[in-house]
Amino acid sequence: MITTAGSSATRVATDDWPLVPGGSFLMGSDSTEVFPDDGEGPVREVSVSAFRICPTAVTTDEFAAFVDATGHRTDAERFGWSYVFRGLLHPDAREHVVDGVVPDASWWWGVRGTTWRCPQGPGSTAAPDHPVVHVSFADATAYCRWAGVRLPTEAEWEKAARGGLEQRLYPWGDDLTPAGVHRANIWQGSFPTENTAEDGWTGTAPVRSFEPNGFGLYQMSGNVWEWTQDWFSPFWHARDQERTRVDPQGPPRGSAKVVKGGSHMCHRSYCNRYRVAARTQTTPDTTLGHTGFRVVSDVDAAQSS
Repeated sequence: MITTAGSSATRVATDDWPLVPGGSFLMGSDSTEVFPDDGEGPVREVSVSAFRICPTAVTTDEFAAFVDATGHRTDAERFGWSYVFRGLLHPDAREHVVDGVVPDASWWWGVRGTTWRCPQGPGSTAAPDHPVVHVSFADATAYCRWAGVRLPTEAEWEKAARGGLEQRLYPWGDDLTPAGVHRANIWQGSFPTENTAEDGWTGTAPVRSFEPNGFGLYQMSGNVWEWTQDWFSPFWHARDQERTRVDPQGPPRGSAKVVKGGSHMCHRSYCNRYRVAARTQTTPDTTLGHTGFRVVSDVDAAQSS
Protein backbone atom coordinates (compact mmCIF):
# COMPACT_ATOMS: atom_id res chain seq x y z
CA MET A 1 0.00 0.00 0.00
CA ILE A 2 1.22 3.50 -0.80
CA THR A 3 1.39 5.84 2.17
CA THR A 4 -0.53 9.10 2.10
CA ALA A 5 1.90 12.01 2.00
CA GLY A 6 -0.10 14.53 3.94
CA SER A 7 -0.84 15.91 7.37
CA SER A 8 -2.43 13.78 10.06
CA ALA A 9 -5.66 15.72 9.67
CA THR A 10 -7.44 15.20 6.38
CA ARG A 11 -8.91 18.52 5.26
CA VAL A 12 -11.12 17.10 2.53
CA ALA A 13 -13.93 14.62 3.13
CA THR A 14 -12.87 11.34 1.54
CA ASP A 15 -15.19 8.77 3.14
CA ASP A 16 -17.78 9.14 0.38
CA TRP A 17 -15.27 8.95 -2.47
CA PRO A 18 -15.54 5.88 -4.71
CA LEU A 19 -13.66 2.89 -3.39
CA VAL A 20 -11.42 1.17 -5.90
CA PRO A 21 -11.12 -2.40 -4.62
CA GLY A 22 -7.75 -4.02 -4.18
CA GLY A 23 -6.69 -6.73 -6.57
CA SER A 24 -5.19 -7.25 -9.97
CA PHE A 25 -5.99 -5.91 -13.43
CA LEU A 26 -4.37 -5.94 -16.86
CA MET A 27 -2.39 -2.73 -17.26
CA GLY A 28 -0.99 -1.24 -20.45
CA SER A 29 -1.67 -1.86 -24.11
CA ASP A 30 -0.18 -3.76 -27.04
CA SER A 31 -2.26 -1.78 -29.53
CA THR A 32 -0.71 -0.82 -32.85
CA GLU A 33 -2.03 2.73 -32.29
CA VAL A 34 0.33 3.44 -29.39
CA PHE A 35 3.35 5.75 -29.45
CA PRO A 36 6.45 3.51 -29.16
CA ASP A 37 8.39 5.99 -27.02
CA ASP A 38 5.56 6.15 -24.45
CA GLY A 39 6.14 2.60 -23.20
CA GLU A 40 2.50 1.55 -22.84
CA GLY A 41 3.30 -2.12 -23.31
CA PRO A 42 3.55 -4.88 -22.67
CA VAL A 43 0.16 -5.69 -21.21
CA ARG A 44 0.90 -7.07 -17.75
CA GLU A 45 -1.00 -8.17 -14.67
CA VAL A 46 -0.61 -5.61 -11.89
CA SER A 47 -2.01 -5.70 -8.37
CA VAL A 48 -2.83 -2.63 -6.28
CA SER A 49 -4.17 -2.20 -2.76
CA ALA A 50 -7.61 -0.68 -2.24
CA PHE A 51 -7.87 3.10 -2.19
CA ARG A 52 -10.42 5.87 -2.49
CA ILE A 53 -10.25 8.37 -5.33
CA CYS A 54 -11.89 11.74 -5.83
CA PRO A 55 -14.65 11.39 -8.43
CA THR A 56 -13.43 14.52 -10.23
CA ALA A 57 -10.26 16.44 -10.91
CA VAL A 58 -9.53 19.11 -8.30
CA THR A 59 -11.55 22.18 -9.22
CA THR A 60 -10.63 25.84 -9.24
CA ASP A 61 -12.83 26.37 -6.18
CA GLU A 62 -11.14 23.55 -4.26
CA PHE A 63 -7.69 24.82 -5.14
CA ALA A 64 -8.74 28.34 -4.09
CA ALA A 65 -9.62 27.02 -0.62
CA PHE A 66 -6.09 25.65 -0.33
CA VAL A 67 -4.51 28.90 -1.47
CA ASP A 68 -6.70 30.95 0.86
CA ALA A 69 -5.68 28.74 3.79
CA THR A 70 -1.96 28.58 3.06
CA GLY A 71 -1.01 31.55 0.89
CA HIS A 72 0.58 29.15 -1.58
CA ARG A 73 2.09 30.74 -4.69
CA THR A 74 2.08 28.44 -7.68
CA ASP A 75 5.10 27.94 -9.89
CA ALA A 76 3.35 29.85 -12.69
CA GLU A 77 2.91 32.81 -10.33
CA ARG A 78 6.57 32.65 -9.29
CA PHE A 79 7.79 32.29 -12.88
CA GLY A 80 5.53 35.15 -13.96
CA TRP A 81 4.07 33.34 -16.99
CA SER A 82 2.64 30.04 -18.22
CA TYR A 83 1.67 28.30 -21.46
CA VAL A 84 -1.70 29.04 -23.09
CA PHE A 85 -3.11 27.36 -26.19
CA ARG A 86 -3.08 30.11 -28.80
CA GLY A 87 -6.64 29.35 -29.93
CA LEU A 88 -7.96 30.07 -26.43
CA LEU A 89 -5.89 33.17 -25.66
CA HIS A 90 -7.99 35.98 -24.18
CA PRO A 91 -7.98 39.10 -26.44
CA ASP A 92 -6.60 41.25 -23.63
CA ALA A 93 -3.66 38.85 -23.20
CA ARG A 94 -2.09 39.23 -26.64
CA GLU A 95 0.18 42.06 -25.50
CA HIS A 96 1.54 39.75 -22.76
CA VAL A 97 2.93 37.01 -25.01
CA VAL A 98 6.58 36.17 -24.20
CA ASP A 99 9.24 34.27 -26.14
CA GLY A 100 8.40 30.89 -24.76
CA VAL A 101 7.53 27.97 -27.02
CA VAL A 102 7.19 24.23 -26.56
CA PRO A 103 9.44 22.35 -29.01
CA ASP A 104 7.41 20.92 -31.91
CA ALA A 105 4.24 22.49 -30.47
CA SER A 106 3.94 26.03 -31.80
CA TRP A 107 0.33 26.22 -30.62
CA TRP A 108 1.58 26.84 -27.08
CA TRP A 109 2.34 30.49 -26.31
CA GLY A 110 4.06 31.69 -23.18
CA VAL A 111 1.93 34.47 -21.69
CA ARG A 112 2.89 36.74 -18.79
CA GLY A 113 0.42 36.89 -15.94
CA THR A 114 -1.21 33.56 -16.74
CA THR A 115 -2.10 31.56 -13.63
CA TRP A 116 -4.75 29.21 -12.35
CA ARG A 117 -6.92 32.26 -11.67
CA CYS A 118 -6.73 33.50 -15.29
CA PRO A 119 -6.11 30.37 -17.38
CA GLN A 120 -6.38 32.04 -20.83
CA GLY A 121 -4.09 34.89 -19.83
CA PRO A 122 -4.77 38.31 -18.27
CA GLY A 123 -8.39 39.30 -18.71
CA SER A 124 -9.72 35.75 -18.38
CA THR A 125 -11.36 34.22 -15.31
CA ALA A 126 -11.28 30.62 -14.12
CA ALA A 127 -14.67 28.95 -13.74
CA PRO A 128 -15.18 27.54 -10.22
CA ASP A 129 -16.41 24.10 -11.32
CA HIS A 130 -13.73 23.53 -13.97
CA PRO A 131 -10.53 21.66 -13.22
CA VAL A 132 -7.70 23.82 -11.92
CA VAL A 133 -4.93 24.20 -14.50
CA HIS A 134 -1.53 25.90 -14.74
CA VAL A 135 -0.43 23.86 -11.73
CA SER A 136 2.94 22.11 -11.62
CA PHE A 137 3.70 18.80 -9.96
CA ALA A 138 4.98 20.75 -6.95
CA ASP A 139 1.73 22.71 -6.74
CA ALA A 140 -0.30 19.50 -6.87
CA THR A 141 1.76 17.85 -4.13
CA ALA A 142 1.54 21.00 -1.98
CA TYR A 143 -2.25 20.79 -2.22
CA CYS A 144 -2.04 17.13 -1.24
CA ARG A 145 0.06 17.87 1.85
CA TRP A 146 -2.45 20.46 2.99
CA ALA A 147 -5.48 18.30 2.25
CA GLY A 148 -4.07 15.08 3.75
CA VAL A 149 -4.38 13.15 0.50
CA ARG A 150 -1.92 12.23 -2.27
CA LEU A 151 -1.53 11.86 -6.00
CA PRO A 152 -2.29 8.42 -7.42
CA THR A 153 0.39 6.17 -8.79
CA GLU A 154 0.10 5.47 -12.49
CA ALA A 155 -1.15 1.95 -11.77
CA GLU A 156 -3.81 3.24 -9.37
CA TRP A 157 -4.89 5.89 -11.85
CA GLU A 158 -5.23 3.37 -14.67
CA LYS A 159 -7.13 0.81 -12.59
CA ALA A 160 -9.53 3.53 -11.44
CA ALA A 161 -9.97 4.86 -14.97
CA ARG A 162 -10.90 1.44 -16.30
CA GLY A 163 -13.91 1.42 -13.98
CA GLY A 164 -13.93 -2.37 -13.64
CA LEU A 165 -13.66 -3.04 -17.39
CA GLU A 166 -10.81 -5.19 -18.66
CA GLN A 167 -8.57 -3.98 -21.49
CA ARG A 168 -11.06 -1.56 -23.02
CA LEU A 169 -9.87 1.51 -24.89
CA TYR A 170 -11.86 4.01 -22.86
CA PRO A 171 -13.40 4.17 -19.38
CA TRP A 172 -16.78 3.22 -20.90
CA GLY A 173 -15.75 0.67 -23.56
CA ASP A 174 -14.24 0.52 -27.05
CA ASP A 175 -16.54 2.90 -28.94
CA LEU A 176 -15.45 6.52 -28.65
CA THR A 177 -18.99 7.85 -29.13
CA PRO A 178 -21.42 5.05 -28.26
CA ALA A 179 -24.78 5.58 -29.98
CA GLY A 180 -23.37 8.87 -31.23
CA VAL A 181 -23.05 10.30 -27.70
CA HIS A 182 -19.86 12.10 -26.69
CA ARG A 183 -18.36 10.72 -23.49
CA ALA A 184 -15.27 12.94 -23.23
CA ASN A 185 -14.07 16.48 -23.86
CA ILE A 186 -11.51 16.10 -26.65
CA TRP A 187 -10.70 17.88 -29.91
CA GLN A 188 -13.02 17.51 -32.88
CA GLY A 189 -12.06 18.91 -36.25
CA SER A 190 -8.57 19.60 -37.59
CA PHE A 191 -5.93 20.20 -34.94
CA PRO A 192 -4.73 22.85 -34.18
CA THR A 193 -6.70 25.20 -36.44
CA GLU A 194 -10.34 24.10 -36.18
CA ASN A 195 -12.24 22.72 -33.20
CA THR A 196 -15.89 22.08 -34.01
CA ALA A 197 -16.62 21.56 -30.29
CA GLU A 198 -19.12 18.79 -31.05
CA ASP A 199 -18.82 17.62 -27.44
CA GLY A 200 -19.91 21.07 -26.25
CA TRP A 201 -16.59 22.55 -25.21
CA THR A 202 -13.60 24.22 -26.85
CA GLY A 203 -11.52 24.50 -23.65
CA THR A 204 -11.94 22.81 -20.30
CA ALA A 205 -15.40 21.62 -19.25
CA PRO A 206 -17.01 21.46 -15.81
CA VAL A 207 -15.71 18.39 -14.02
CA ARG A 208 -19.02 16.51 -14.13
CA SER A 209 -19.95 17.23 -17.74
CA PHE A 210 -20.10 13.62 -18.95
CA GLU A 211 -21.32 10.28 -17.61
CA PRO A 212 -19.04 8.69 -14.99
CA ASN A 213 -17.35 5.32 -15.44
CA GLY A 214 -18.17 2.11 -13.57
CA PHE A 215 -16.49 3.37 -10.39
CA GLY A 216 -18.37 6.69 -10.48
CA LEU A 217 -15.39 8.71 -11.74
CA TYR A 218 -15.84 11.63 -14.09
CA GLN A 219 -13.72 12.51 -17.12
CA MET A 220 -10.86 10.09 -16.76
CA SER A 221 -10.48 10.66 -20.51
CA GLY A 222 -10.05 14.14 -21.94
CA ASN A 223 -10.60 17.55 -20.35
CA VAL A 224 -7.21 17.82 -18.58
CA TRP A 225 -4.09 15.74 -18.23
CA GLU A 226 -3.67 14.56 -14.64
CA TRP A 227 -0.41 14.34 -12.70
CA THR A 228 0.57 11.04 -11.09
CA GLN A 229 3.22 10.27 -8.49
CA ASP A 230 5.41 8.24 -10.81
CA TRP A 231 8.59 9.21 -12.58
CA PHE A 232 8.34 8.44 -16.27
CA SER A 233 10.24 5.65 -17.97
CA PRO A 234 9.29 3.84 -21.19
CA PHE A 235 10.91 0.58 -20.07
CA TRP A 236 11.09 0.42 -16.24
CA HIS A 237 8.05 -1.85 -15.95
CA ALA A 238 9.46 -4.27 -18.51
CA ARG A 239 12.97 -4.44 -17.04
CA ASP A 240 12.18 -4.73 -13.33
CA GLN A 241 9.09 -6.91 -13.10
CA GLU A 242 9.65 -7.79 -9.44
CA ARG A 243 9.07 -4.16 -8.44
CA THR A 244 6.45 -3.27 -11.02
CA ARG A 245 3.72 -5.85 -10.45
CA VAL A 246 2.50 -5.22 -6.86
CA ASP A 247 1.66 -1.61 -5.86
CA PRO A 248 4.21 -0.27 -8.35
CA GLN A 249 5.43 3.29 -7.95
CA GLY A 250 7.60 3.76 -11.03
CA PRO A 251 11.38 4.21 -11.06
CA PRO A 252 13.08 5.85 -8.07
CA ARG A 253 14.18 8.91 -10.04
CA GLY A 254 13.73 10.62 -13.37
CA SER A 255 13.41 13.92 -15.19
CA ALA A 256 9.66 13.89 -15.93
CA LYS A 257 6.47 12.65 -14.31
CA VAL A 258 3.80 10.44 -15.85
CA VAL A 259 0.60 12.25 -16.76
CA LYS A 260 -2.54 10.38 -17.76
CA GLY A 261 -5.92 10.87 -19.38
CA GLY A 262 -5.36 13.18 -22.31
CA SER A 263 -7.03 16.58 -22.56
CA HIS A 264 -9.49 18.74 -24.47
CA MET A 265 -6.68 19.28 -26.99
CA CYS A 266 -6.15 15.60 -27.83
CA HIS A 267 -7.03 14.46 -31.35
CA ARG A 268 -6.43 11.09 -32.95
CA SER A 269 -4.39 12.68 -35.74
CA TYR A 270 -1.52 13.56 -33.42
CA CYS A 271 -2.29 12.71 -29.77
CA ASN A 272 -4.42 9.61 -29.41
CA ARG A 273 -3.74 9.59 -25.69
CA TYR A 274 -7.25 9.82 -24.26
CA ARG A 275 -7.21 6.01 -24.21
CA VAL A 276 -7.03 4.55 -20.70
CA ALA A 277 -3.65 2.88 -21.18
CA ALA A 278 -2.06 5.94 -22.80
CA ARG A 279 0.66 7.85 -20.98
CA THR A 280 3.10 10.64 -21.59
CA GLN A 281 5.66 12.66 -19.68
CA THR A 282 5.81 16.21 -18.35
CA THR A 283 8.64 17.83 -16.40
CA PRO A 284 7.61 18.58 -12.81
CA ASP A 285 7.97 22.36 -13.12
CA THR A 286 5.85 22.63 -16.28
CA THR A 287 2.58 24.57 -16.09
CA LEU A 288 0.05 24.33 -18.91
CA GLY A 289 -3.54 25.29 -19.64
CA HIS A 290 -4.60 21.66 -20.07
CA THR A 291 -2.95 19.98 -17.06
CA GLY A 292 -4.47 19.48 -13.61
CA PHE A 293 -4.70 16.66 -11.07
CA ARG A 294 -6.91 14.27 -9.15
CA VAL A 295 -6.24 12.94 -5.66
CA VAL A 296 -6.61 9.69 -3.76
CA SER A 297 -6.81 8.55 -0.16
CA ASP A 298 -5.58 5.37 1.49
CA VAL A 299 -7.98 3.00 3.22
CA ASP A 300 -7.44 0.56 6.05
CA ALA A 301 -8.18 -3.14 5.87
CA ALA A 302 -11.67 -2.76 7.34
CA GLN A 303 -12.68 -0.15 4.75
CA SER A 304 -11.32 -2.11 1.80
CA SER A 305 -13.57 -5.13 2.26
